[in-house]
Amino acid sequence: MKRKKLSVSMRKEHKNPTGGLSEKGRKYYNRKTGSNLKRPVTAKKVKRGSKAAKRRKSFCARMRGVKGPMKDSKGRPTRKALALRKWRC
Repeated sequence: MKRKKLSVSMRKEHKNPTGGLSEKGRKYYNRKTGSNLKRPVTAKKVKRGSKAAKRRKSFCARMRGVKGPMKDSKGRPTRKALALRKWRC
């Protein structure tokens, strides 16, 4: 049985200006889709092989493969660039 992919429209208040979603945005997305988004792994030092380190490595590998520019037409970083910076990729 295939699941229908939900499209959730995120407002400006749900987005964190430094990249990713705000706490309010994560709660909104989780409520709408039934998923379990967590905070990004932003700590400078994480223990090698820990769950957090594996999660960061997985996110960075997936996000680097996303098509799109790192800067917009005005030279500002895109949401993709902000997310990668936030996760320290």
